Amino acid sequence: MTRSTRCDCTLVIMAKAPRPGTAKTRLAQSLPAPAVVELYGCLLDDTIALAQSLDHTDIAIMCPASDVHDLARVVGDTVAIVAQSGDGLAAGLTSVFANFALAGHTRIIAFNSDSPHLPAPVLQGAFQALARCDVVVGPTHDGGYYLVGAKASHPGLFTADGLGTTNAFDALQARARALGLSVHLTDPFYDIDVAGDLTRLAAELRLAPARAPRTAVWLKQWGQAVAELRTGTEDL
Repeated sequence: MTRSTRCDCTLVIMAKAPRPGTAKTRLAQSLPAPAVVELYGCLLDDTIALAQSLDHTDIAIMCPASDVHDLARVVGDTVAIVAQSGDGLAAGLTSVFANFALAGHTRIIAFNSDSPHLPAPVLQGAFQALARCDVVVGPTHDGGYYLVGAKASHPGLFTADGLGTTNAFDALQARARALGLSVHLTDPFYDIDVAGDLTRLAAELRLAPARAPRTAVWLKQWGQAVAELRTGTEDL
């Protein structure tokens, strides 16, 4: 990776290989599996583009070791891919900070791969917040979080039992307090997990497709299926 000469900001995208049964599994209840895989590829591509729009920021992807080869074929040489240690999201997040803090990076943010429509200033503000706090968290409306950043590795900050879909944010805050870490919150946002998230994104990208251009194209191609999600006529 090319190191920044003006600041030491690193954005690590948490990703999986876009293949059936592993990516966007809850959406697969409402859409054909090939469409869901294609959607995840578009979300990931737009997320990488968002990351690359940030000035003076190193970019990497963290993924399960079994996904490195498949992801490399998808993203090419546009971004470094790092295999996490262990299995599951908690292990992946722990690997982000252990890996990059050890390499000397001092402001590290782990970012999900399905919020490419997030305004870039939110990410910039999260990096700025790390100059004055230990941890920065971006909460989602469903009780999770779309980003988490820190200046160092904090063992015990992430545990598998604290990553439920409705309590991950509260559990993370509780562990940060227990470790004596100061926390800054960014604006609440949403990621693309369920049908309602996708229909909301479709409405926003119709007005501003440049926020996630590849995903906007996918939404046009699958417009009828997304419209059925919106009206509740899909066969669940």
